Amino acid sequence: METAHRYRAFAEEAARGASPRYEEFALGVAEDRDVLAFLSTLPELKRQPNLLFAAVKYLAGVPPDYGAFHDFVIGHMDELRQLMRTRSTQTNEPGRCAVLLPLLASLRQPIALLEVGAAAGLCLLCDRYGYDYEGHRVGPADAPVVFPCNPIGSVPLPERVPRVVWRCGVDLDPLDVTDPDTAAWLTALVWADNTDREERLQAALRIATVDAPPVLAGDILGTIEPLAESAPADATLVLFHSAVMPYLRPQDRTRFVERISSLSTVWVSFEGRGVLPEIDARLPTSASDEDAFVASSQADAHSLRRRCVVQEPLPASGPIQPGSGKKSIVRAAGAYSNRCTWLYTIRTQTRW
Repeated sequence: METAHRYRAFAEEAARGASPRYEEFALGVAEDRDVLAFLSTLPELKRQPNLLFAAVKYLAGVPPDYGAFHDFVIGHMDELRQLMRTRSTQTNEPGRCAVLLPLLASLRQPIALLEVGAAAGLCLLCDRYGYDYEGHRVGPADAPVVFPCNPIGSVPLPERVPRVVWRCGVDLDPLDVTDPDTAAWLTALVWADNTDREERLQAALRIATVDAPPVLAGDILGTIEPLAESAPADATLVLFHSAVMPYLRPQDRTRFVERISSLSTVWVSFEGRGVLPEIDARLPTSASDEDAFVASSQADAHSLRRRCVVQEPLPASGPIQPGSGKKSIVRAAGAYSNRCTWLYTIRTQTRW
């Protein structure tokens, strides 16, 4: 995709309504020959808007307007180039847990969490946070951070957080939450005009600093099977990921699906529409709404907005029972389970 078009699309499809300044910056870059020339000196994968905006924020904070943004980029090209070449957009948004929680809490307890592409592992700590579903509070009464979520429709809201007895993450380049520079980069990845989201990230980082979840370095395809085997046998194993599949080549995504399908696990995929076409093809026709969650959740990549509508409610008979031998899609917070006996769909709208 042409760089100018990429920035224009980012402004119109992602930033609009979520970050006015990033919308302004992206539209400005799309028309700015000087900044586009700078971006052309970077590998194509390093020209993405999120990376440029995070790099500027990391070095100088958020400029007040596009003129100041332009001047900083042109005046600090060497610093920005070095930073953008060595960093990546490993956005670790713990607010995604608010969307995942209804599904996780509905599973047979206790559960074991295995996160693919975990970055700093903040989403592995879903049981340490509080949640507010329009007045329906869930989580520890003294939780230092509460993530709001606005459910639409008959969303099966949990009464309590899941009981997590084991948790582990894997990432090609794990982030150390105890490193102040790592915390600064994760903060820089939060979009401008999202002060409340930045404050909640800081609170989640403080929780993780005290009790950091294990995140191992490794290739996704080569590690998920041995890690899954190390989980407690008496716990429901949940393998999940969010905004990870775009970083895999299409053939590796196919291999990933094949690997997951061979495991006795509940698979929760929180991704954008189209990244797992073999799963998209199995969705009911009612899942075609472009704003709905699909086999992997359909929402913006940084969890700024969610919409959630239950089309088939949770069965009265109880929670998901992995290991039934039947395969079906569970679109709950963008979930797909290969060991389920029923189907329900869910969309959420929330801002964090």
